[in-house]
Amino acid sequence: MNVTARRVVGVVMLQLAVWLSIVLAVPSAAERYSARQQDGVIQLEDSNTQTVVSIVPSVGNVAFSVKVKGQQILWFPYASLAEFESRPGLAGIPFLAPWANRLDEQAFYANGKKYTFNMELGNVRGAHPIHGFVSSTDQWQVVEAKSDGKASWATARLEFFRQPAWMAQFPFAHTVEMTHRLQDGVLEITTRIHNLSTEPMPVAIGFHPYFQLTDSPRDAWTIAVGARTEWVLAPDKIPTGETRAIEQFFPNPAAAALKDFDLDHVFGDLIRDSSGRAVMSVKGKSQKLDVVVGPNYRAVVVYAPSPNNFICFEPMASITNALNMTQRGLYKELQSIPPGQTWEERFWVRPSGF
Repeated sequence: MNVTARRVVGVVMLQLAVWLSIVLAVPSAAERYSARQQDGVIQLEDSNTQTVVSIVPSVGNVAFSVKVKGQQILWFPYASLAEFESRPGLAGIPFLAPWANRLDEQAFYANGKKYTFNMELGNVRGAHPIHGFVSSTDQWQVVEAKSDGKASWATARLEFFRQPAWMAQFPFAHTVEMTHRLQDGVLEITTRIHNLSTEPMPVAIGFHPYFQLTDSPRDAWTIAVGARTEWVLAPDKIPTGETRAIEQFFPNPAAAALKDFDLDHVFGDLIRDSSGRAVMSVKGKSQKLDVVVGPNYRAVVVYAPSPNNFICFEPMASITNALNMTQRGLYKELQSIPPGQTWEERFWVRPSGF
């Protein structure tokens, strides 16, 4: 090979090396998303939006961390995951079942029958039992944790019917499947409840997500509540059955200054788009979180007690105390699952401005 030929070959090889380095440096579509399991934690990642979701199945299947470009958007007042595991409380995105929020007595009604709790079992407490008894259970089983070119996701299953102490309090055999899915920087949480019992099963579940912004303090946040009515509450936080226009509470529900409110309120008649979804938002200096709920979430509780630096937009299948208010003719939207059928709904957490 003469000198000229060697030079040509050298140039071609150099160009090939440069081209390969460029190709190898650019992640493929399939590499954008990942799902990893390590030390009992499932981590979903979208590298393009720099979003990472962390879930601990052994403590209620709770998503305890959602970071966007390194900024934590979930309130999690624990120094470590180990501390949370040793004394779990409501934080992150907990699941509330078989009912969410308060009941007005130590009993509930379903299909015209009264079911009185066995308080000696210890899994139901208080004169106004609240938030069910599965929010920190270790009985979730991971079905899969995967990713592809479009998303990463993790699905877990809770076999409620296998727990005698649960069935003693809520005697409707069922399973719950929950899928956390991360796509385009948006976290979607889908819940499927399959009724295995021979009677219709009432649906009064919900979620209690704790959100925070990191670019400004609580008193600088503005919220938008996509609802038309507020359920008036008694001093014990139980709805009276009366509703009023939301403007009587929030003069401007599309842009309310959070500093003016101390919130633990129930809102209904949600404002839906063409797909049946409703949106609740909190905005800081530039960061914004939208919580979008599907049509089978019929109410939202907004919880933001001053001066705590968090806000909860809680997707609810029904209002507080719906099981008992339905029996008294004060609530008309309680859903139920026919025997052998499945109830399904989802909500989304959509960050922007990070």
